[in-house]
Amino acid sequence: MMYWYDHGFGGWSYAGMVVGMVVFWAILLGGIFVLLRYTSSRDNTGSTAPRDPDPQQLLAARYARGEIDDTEYRQRLTVLREHTSV
Repeated sequence: MMYWYDHGFGGWSYAGMVVGMVVFWAILLGGIFVLLRYTSSRDNTGSTAPRDPDPQQLLAARYARGEIDDTEYRQRLTVLREHTSV
C-alpha cells in the first residue's frame, strides 16, 4: 500500500517549519523597524541626542507665546547678541 502523505515529514516537522517561518519574519520585520527608527532619529550632524534650543530661540518662543512684550524682547535680544559676540 502506498502512503502519499508520508515523505519523511511528520507533525513535528510541520510545526518546526511554522515556528521557523514566524521567527524568520519576526527578525526581518524587526530589523526593518529598527533600521527605519535609527535612520529617522538622526539629524544632519549624525548625532542622535536632541539638541537644546539656544537662548535666542527660547526668547523668540516666549515672545511668540505672548509672555513678553515687544520692548522687553528687543532689550533681551540686544543683551544676548552682545554677550554672544564676545
